[in-house]
Amino acid sequence: MEDPETLGFEHMGLDHRLLQAVTDLGWSRPTLIQEKAIPLALEGKDLLARARTGSGKTAAYAIPMLQQLLHKKATGPAVEQAVRALVLVPTKELARQAQSMIQQLAAYCARDIRVANVSAAEDSASQRAVLMEKPDVVVGTPSRILNHLQQDNLKLQDSLELLVVDEADLLFSFGFEEELKSLLCHLPRIYQAFLMSATFNEDVQALKELVLHNPVTLKLQESQLPGPDQLQQFQVVCETEEDKFLLLYALLKLSLIRGKSLLFVNTMERSYRLRLFLEQFSIPACVLNGELPLRSRCHIISQFNQGFYDCVIATDAEVLGPPVKGKDRGKGPKRNRAADPEAGVARGIDFHHVCAVLNFDLPPTPEAYIHRAGRTARANNPGIVLTFVLPTEQSHLGKIEELLSGGSGAPVLLPYQFRMEEIEGFRYRCRDAMRSVTKQAIREARLKEIKEELLHSEKLKKED
Repeated sequence: MEDPETLGFEHMGLDHRLLQAVTDLGWSRPTLIQEKAIPLALEGKDLLARARTGSGKTAAYAIPMLQQLLHKKATGPAVEQAVRALVLVPTKELARQAQSMIQQLAAYCARDIRVANVSAAEDSASQRAVLMEKPDVVVGTPSRILNHLQQDNLKLQDSLELLVVDEADLLFSFGFEEELKSLLCHLPRIYQAFLMSATFNEDVQALKELVLHNPVTLKLQESQLPGPDQLQQFQVVCETEEDKFLLLYALLKLSLIRGKSLLFVNTMERSYRLRLFLEQFSIPACVLNGELPLRSRCHIISQFNQGFYDCVIATDAEVLGPPVKGKDRGKGPKRNRAADPEAGVARGIDFHHVCAVLNFDLPPTPEAYIHRAGRTARANNPGIVLTFVLPTEQSHLGKIEELLSGGSGAPVLLPYQFRMEEIEGFRYRCRDAMRSVTKQAIREARLKEIKEELLHSEKLKKED
């Protein structure tokens, strides 16, 4: 039931074209971050907003940004076309997603609002041509934006009115500190700014000092994951490693888990072991492998989103992106960005309509659990998280429970009601399948896929 206190999109004074786009997206009411941030942003306030992944942060800054641009064009004196909004994100993939969301919201005013994404390093020449046309909104990573500023492809000193730093807690950890500081020197003295973040860490506080002026801070009183009416979270104790494979086989083969699912393991070797195991029962699954080219990884996710696969197997590194640590942070262009996370598939990646997250391997940290679980039950969709636990992992599971319960001690991960004796008849087939997945078979599968995807990536490159 809708909360009568909730401020609806129609009560925010938004342009009718934005309201139409919101309706097309199927959003009946704003999320908490949107409800609180949009009115404050429209008042011209700087914002420091913390909200969990999947809470609608992108629209929370994109809607007021577009509203202000449309209002200026409709009511103010005629002004020359210029870049008036800049959106900074830590990775190429997040840049694509931000651009896509902004364009969807601007669907009915595309003639008035142009959006450019300049995050891909290999497209410099075409980006230069796009920037010469002075799009209203530019989206990119700090390194690419700084590069265009230094080459005079992009000029913001006299025109920028709004700066957005999305996933702010990742920018410094991905090694963008020096670029960000250099970039800020190319901006005007006065502009409105939003910092959007999943957490408030020391890096975000440092960014706040650099970017914001008298900001309104939104620490929304929402849990890090949706409530039990939207997200069901279960644990199932497996006595042995074999039991984990047997249970997974039963869940998928008997369709006890329906819809699209993400399977998380803790190593890449485990990803391929699981895929080869499932293949023997004609259960199709694909591995999201960080060794593959970016185009190939994006293609895999696209195929998953389009329904070619119902199951993706991944590690935390492939979905969350590996952060830069210690001495490598902020050392300019020569630093090692943890195998170039800018080209990686990082937090916030858009897996569409994930019905279930299966933690085949227990997450290494409580935070990793939250980021894994955050892939399902996004927006107002329901979801389920099922975590497989070995008896020796109970103490580690307790730490995850402690974080989820906020120290209250109330159980969050409920026991999954499943009787292993009912699937004992499958054990011999399962054991044979496990035995046939040798280290040699895994090594060959990885090499074969890398070779095929390198060729496929070249084809995709030519199609772009």
